[in-house]
Amino acid sequence: MALSFPNNSRSYDTTRRAVRFWGYDSAMETSFFVTEDALKRVQPGMIFDQIGALRAFDVNRPLIYATATKVYARGRKGSYDLVCGDF
Repeated sequence: MALSFPNNSRSYDTTRRAVRFWGYDSAMETSFFVTEDALKRVQPGMIFDQIGALRAFDVNRPLIYATATKVYARGRKGSYDLVCGDF
């Protein structure tokens, strides 16, 4: 089964300085983290705070989900970090 993103929830993780979201492969839930630097790459000019990061994530969901799918296909792990080089 393919990776899907039916849950639109996302949160800002201050420790990791990343937006966390979840993908599903059948019944398996997987955590993804897209870093602030990666968000800055896809949304130049974003404000580096929680609201800015969440807004950049929301505006770029299709690109972020497509990138998460590619990173997930590289191999199964407990969680995945999406970094600048992935975009």
